[in-house]
Amino acid sequence: LRPELKMNSWPLITLMAALAASDALMKACGLRVDIKWPNDLCVNERKLGGILAETIDTEKGPAAIVGIGINLCSHGLSDTIREAVTSVESEIAAEPDVEGVLQALLKAMSERYEVLQSPKGEEHTIREWCANSSFAFDRQVRVSLDGDSFVGATRGLESDGALRVETEAGRIRIVRAGDVTALRGMK
Repeated sequence: LRPELKMNSWPLITLMAALAASDALMKACGLRVDIKWPNDLCVNERKLGGILAETIDTEKGPAAIVGIGINLCSHGLSDTIREAVTSVESEIAAEPDVEGVLQALLKAMSERYEVLQSPKGEEHTIREWCANSSFAFDRQVRVSLDGDSFVGATRGLESDGALRVETEAGRIRIVRAGDVTALRGMK
């Protein structure tokens, strides 16, 4: 992808792709997913899939490569892994239509990408992400990055998609990278 966005807004590509995957799973399978910041697709606190977006330099300028992985079937998963991971097949109790999911995903990516680049598209993408994620507001989380760890409550997103977390001391910390884990039993 070569979005017509300022480079500091390119992290929104990950959020846009997560929204597209969520849209596609709802359309193709009737499955509602939760989006964990910034790139995990979850159902009932278990990981269903994920998004990876990377920026590369090319002769034509920077480009983003986006990978989307969705666990469609759960054949061969151990019981230990099943505690943390799920599949579309497990959630809808039927074999998913792989072609239908792919077509819905391609259509949703095209639509969401167009919206992201439109006037006010960045703000729209952030609003939509917040509306589709239980991690956007008031979620108790632990953030870990480079040996540092803190606990707090989520307070929405910055304009570049970074997560705002209010620490127990009342300070807002901006999280652009790291592992964000929901604290179970608290929301």
